Amino acid sequence: MTPGARVAAAIAVLDAIIAGAPAERALTNWARGARYAGSGDRAAVRDHVFDALRRLRSCAALGGGEDGRAVMLGSLRSQGIDPEGIFTGAGHAPAPLSEAERRAGRLPTEAEARDLPDWIWPYFEAALGEAAPAAAEALRQRAPVTLRVNVRRITCARAQAELAGEGIATQPVSDINNALQVTNNERKISRSRLYAAGLVELQDASSQAAMEAIDLPAGARVLDFCAGGGGKVLALAARHDGTWFAHDADPHRMADLPARARRAGVAVRLCTMEELAARGPFDAILCDVPCSGSGTWRRAPQARWTLVPERLHDLARLQGEILARAAALLAPEGVLIYTTCSVFVQENEDVIGHFLRENAAFGVSRMRRWPISATGDGFFLAQLRRATWKDGQP
Repeated sequence: MTPGARVAAAIAVLDAIIAGAPAERALTNWARGARYAGSGDRAAVRDHVFDALRRLRSCAALGGGEDGRAVMLGSLRSQGIDPEGIFTGAGHAPAPLSEAERRAGRLPTEAEARDLPDWIWPYFEAALGEAAPAAAEALRQRAPVTLRVNVRRITCARAQAELAGEGIATQPVSDINNALQVTNNERKISRSRLYAAGLVELQDASSQAAMEAIDLPAGARVLDFCAGGGGKVLALAARHDGTWFAHDADPHRMADLPARARRAGVAVRLCTMEELAARGPFDAILCDVPCSGSGTWRRAPQARWTLVPERLHDLARLQGEILARAAALLAPEGVLIYTTCSVFVQENEDVIGHFLRENAAFGVSRMRRWPISATGDGFFLAQLRRATWKDGQP
């Protein structure tokens, strides 16, 4: 595909997304109908679409409209690319620009340049204070790609060397023991021998740092209560000796977990809610709860445009309910672990505060945020224990 044809494809995908289609589904539907497109073409179209979604408001301003064509026009202008060389009408390229399109477009306002809905900005300011503008700017960029090395089976130095032999360049991430940030050829990871063998896993650096911060007693019985694909329970199992259990309200989300666990050399027992009652109590329960994902919006940029205030309220209620259900499965001296990839106080400190008011026997033993940065997503961790904990200290 020519550069123009790739932009035309991105316009069609963006139109579908703007009309309400999920981004991944829109890309998949396009790819199914574009058998002529090679892997490089699909990757280029995907990059066009996600770059535009990350900067939807500013691109719409620069392009002078809110449909896919205008947004892509604005995206090219934001990158300093002359759209006249792309919008040629030749072959499968978009039709040439009209005089109105050439005149359309303006510099974004301050609010538009944040590339967030207006109602969300006060939530960012309340949670992040002076760091809010930098966080918003980070969400306009592509996310870093980070690997977690399975140090039970390979050293970080060996993993880095073998990845380099496959053409994948990496560098260690400061302050995180087993993290390697990919600096070149990240699209080769899925075909890497180390990845296929479970020696490295894709996992955000902040998520890795949070799992490293969790204290677990030796031989603990640990439940990942909202397991999804199981990345966090596998990260814990790489560092601790224990017995591992996983549950998810939607069991289909755990479909890949057994194979991932086998590759990693870890035994994880998948459990229904009914089975958990029989297998409990647990020494530690991780609740990586459903959330807005606001700390990860550069990876899933459509989510920032579809979130509404009512949904944020519903998520906070659900998060509290999950904590309460998990607490009922916890051993008397166990640790209850709450995590989100959200920056919002409403999903983090407020949820923990409400739980503590309803469960006076618990106290906070650790609470920490990780910022949206060049190395990791926004992430929140709280560890709760019963009885003798007071003011965050044992």
